[in-house]
Amino acid sequence: MATLQKIRSKGPLLVIAVGLALFAFIAGDAWQVMQPHRTQNVGEVDGEKVSAQEYQELVEEYTEVVKMSSNVNSLPEEQINRLQDEVWRTYVENKLVEKEARELGLEVSDAELQAIINAGTHPLLQGLPFRNPQTGAFDRDMLNKFLVEYSRMSQAQMPAEYAEYYQKLYNYWSFIEKTLVQTRLREKYMSLVANALISNPVEAQNSFDARVNQSDLLLAAVPYSSVSDSLVNVSDDDVRKAYDQKKEQYKQYVETRNISYIDVQVTASDEDRAALQKEMEEYVAQMNGDKVSDYATFVRSTGSDVSYVDLYYTTRTLPSDVVARLDSVSTGDVFGPYYNATDNTLNAFKKLAKASMPDSVQYRQIQVVAETPAKTAQLADSICTALKGGADFAELAKKYGQTGEPVWISSANYEGASIDSDNLKYINAIISGKEKDVQNLALGQANVILQVMDKKAPKDKYKVAVVKRVVEFSKETYNKAYNDFSQFIATNNTYEKMVANAEDAGYRLLQRNDLSSAEHGIGGIRDTKEALRWAFNAEPGEVSGLIECGDNDHMLMVGLSAVIPEGYRPFALVQNQLRLELIRDKKAEKIMADMQAAGASSLDQYKAMANAVSDSVKHVTFAAPAYVPALRSSEPLVGAYASVGEQGQLSQPLKGNAGVFVLQSYAKDKLNEEYNEENEMNSLSSMHARLASQLLNDLYLKADVKDTRYLFF
Repeated sequence: MATLQKIRSKGPLLVIAVGLALFAFIAGDAWQVMQPHRTQNVGEVDGEKVSAQEYQELVEEYTEVVKMSSNVNSLPEEQINRLQDEVWRTYVENKLVEKEARELGLEVSDAELQAIINAGTHPLLQGLPFRNPQTGAFDRDMLNKFLVEYSRMSQAQMPAEYAEYYQKLYNYWSFIEKTLVQTRLREKYMSLVANALISNPVEAQNSFDARVNQSDLLLAAVPYSSVSDSLVNVSDDDVRKAYDQKKEQYKQYVETRNISYIDVQVTASDEDRAALQKEMEEYVAQMNGDKVSDYATFVRSTGSDVSYVDLYYTTRTLPSDVVARLDSVSTGDVFGPYYNATDNTLNAFKKLAKASMPDSVQYRQIQVVAETPAKTAQLADSICTALKGGADFAELAKKYGQTGEPVWISSANYEGASIDSDNLKYINAIISGKEKDVQNLALGQANVILQVMDKKAPKDKYKVAVVKRVVEFSKETYNKAYNDFSQFIATNNTYEKMVANAEDAGYRLLQRNDLSSAEHGIGGIRDTKEALRWAFNAEPGEVSGLIECGDNDHMLMVGLSAVIPEGYRPFALVQNQLRLELIRDKKAEKIMADMQAAGASSLDQYKAMANAVSDSVKHVTFAAPAYVPALRSSEPLVGAYASVGEQGQLSQPLKGNAGVFVLQSYAKDKLNEEYNEENEMNSLSSMHARLASQLLNDLYLKADVKDTRYLFF
C-alpha cells in the first residue's frame, strides 16, 4: 500500500506523457494468435488476416490508455477516429518491421529491456507515476514495489477502488513495457538501414559547396502564358502516347470512388425562432422581477447551456458574448434577449453582483472521520476547540495522520468544474474565511477543520446568471424537411435523375472524387459512416436512400458516379492533366524556335523579344530552388545553372516550369561559413536516416495491405 499512497499523493490519477506511445503502440501477443476461421476481417497484412473482434479489442485497450493518460471518462468522436487510425497504422508498421527484423536476426532480449528500465532515461518512462519524490525522475524501485504489491494483491480483501486502480495501473505498465520492446526493435532496424547509406568526404564537400556557393543572375524569359493555346496542336494520339510513357506515375494502390451527394442541413424556421424569442422574453421578465430566489434552480429550468453556481467567478468562465456586454450593464440589471451568431444562440443574463476579491487563498486543513457521524462531529468539535485554545495546527494534523501543510487555491482550480453542494460549501468557506480563523465544516460523512492563512492577487469577480439557448429547429420543421427530401429521392432514383433535377428542386449538388475507404466520413459531416459504407458497396449509377447523420440535423443522398480500381488510373481521369503538360511542352518548343529564328545572342536581345520579361535573382544556390518573381514560379533550373555557369556567360534557352528563359551570372560569392567535414557528414547521415524512414512505405506496398475497417467501424 505504500507505493499506492506515494503515487496517489502526486496529483491526478495518471498524468502521463503519451505522445511517443501514440506512435509506438504495440499490438502485443493478442495479434499473434490469429483465428483463421473468423470471416469478419478488418484487413490483411502480407497475407495475414486481421479479425474485427481482435482489432476492436486493441482499440478498446488503447482507448483506456488514452483516457487514463488524459484523466477523462470519454473521448469525442474525432479523437476516437484518430485513435482507430493510429492503432491500425502502428499495428501494420510493427508487423512490417517485425518481419524484416526476424529475417535479419534482429531482436530485443529480456536483458536489453531490463537495461532500458534500469537506466530510467527513456522518454516513455519519464511520464510514468513511479517517480522519485525528491527528483521527480523515474524510480525503478517504486516500479518494482508496485509490481510486488500487485502480484500479492487480493481483490477480495482490498477496497474495490484500490483494486481497480491497481489493475488499471498494471495494464498501463504492461502497455509501456510492450511499447519499449517494439520501439527498441524499430530503432535497431531503422538504424541498420540508415547506416547502410554511408556518407563520404566527397559527398560532404559537394553538399557544403551546394549550400554556400551562391550567384546573382540576370534573367530574360518568355512566359508560356504569352502563347495562345490555339497556336499549338496536341492530338489525342499525343495524349495517349504520353499516358503510356508516364503510366507508372498514375498508379494508385487502393480503390477510390467518385460520388455526388446532396446534404440537407435542417435549421430553425422563422416560427421556431419566434417561439424561442417569446420563451426568452418570459425568462427576462422573471429575472427583472423578484420572482427568482434560487438562480441555480432557475437557470437549470430554462435549459441554459451555461449553468449557474453561487460563487464569485472571473470572466474567463463566462461566454465571450456575455463578457463583451458585461461592463455596460449595471449590477442588478438584465441584458437581452439578444442573438449571438457565433454559436447560434439567443441569450439573456443578469449581473447579480460584482466584487474585488483575492484570487489566491492559502489555507490548511484537517480531515476528521470517526466510526459514526455523531462521533465525527464530536471529534471535530474537540479539535476545533483545541485549536482556538492555542494548540499547534501542524502537530494536531500529524496526530491524525495528516501533514496540515498550507496549500494555495485559486479560481482556476474550481472555475468551470462541476460543483455539488458540499464543494460549494467548502470553496465558499475558503474564499470568505477570515485569516487565522478556524472553521469546522460538516461535509457528507466527514468534517473538515479549515484555517485560512493568506490571501493575495485581488481580481474583479462576478455573479452572473446566464440563459443561453441554441436556436434549434422543432420536430415539425425536421419532419417537413424529411418528407420533402424523401419525396425527391423517391422520384429521382437514379444517378442521372439526381444530377439533372437536384438544382430545380432547390438542392445543391456536391461532388467528392477519389473517396477512400480509409476516410471516416463525407463532406466533413459528423456520423456519415453509413453513407461511406453505402458508397463502397454500391455500383456506378446507383443512389442511396435518405441517410440521417450529423448531430441529428443532416440528411444525405449519395450517388456513385465511378469506381477507380486499384492499379493504373484510367486514361479518362488523367488525360486533361496530360494535355496541359503537352501544351506547355509545345509552347516551349515554339518559344525556343522563335528565339532561334530571331538570332538572339545577348541578354538584351532576348529582353527585346515580344512578350519577354526580365528579372534579377540574387543569392541563388544549388541546394535550393530559386523563385522568379517575373514568372511567378519556382524554377529549379536556375539553381542548377548557377552552380556551373561562368560569370558573365549567357546560357542557352532553358525550358522551365513557367516559361523559357536564359540566364547570365554577374556576381558570385560564398557564405561566410567554415567547412567542417565531420559536421557535414553528420548532417548527411541525418538526411539518410530520414530517407530510410521512407522505406516503410515501400514495405507497406510490398505487403499488399488491405484495409476494410470501414465495414465495421
